[in-house]
Amino acid sequence: SPAPPTEHFTLNFTITNLMFTTDMGTPSSAKFRSTEKIMRHYIDTLLQKSSIGPYFSGCKVVGFRPGRHRDDTGVDATCSYKDSGSLARFDREKIYQELSSMTKGVTKLGHYSLDQNSLHVNG
Repeated sequence: SPAPPTEHFTLNFTITNLMFTTDMGTPSSAKFRSTEKIMRHYIDTLLQKSSIGPYFSGCKVVGFRPGRHRDDTGVDATCSYKDSGSLARFDREKIYQELSSMTKGVTKLGHYSLDQNSLHVNG
């Protein structure tokens, strides 16, 4: 039988204690790669613990951007999951609520602080 199709969703949030630098905006830079590896670890760990965990395939950080304040960095990621018959449907509101709870009300991600109003999950 064919493998279940891979579906994607985006995840966006802002870190308030990570100053954006121009080299973070360049995917080939060492700074981008090292920061991306750390963010991917945190994001993947959260999503593996969520209700989508059994179907979760992983995330790729596609970009960092300057935030509104000097110490803010926006994070944009594309995440994948296998759409199987046992997954009723991708429920972005449910995933948002789970991620909100796991990040202490969208305030903490590991040792990073989050802008409480910055988390977006788009199916």
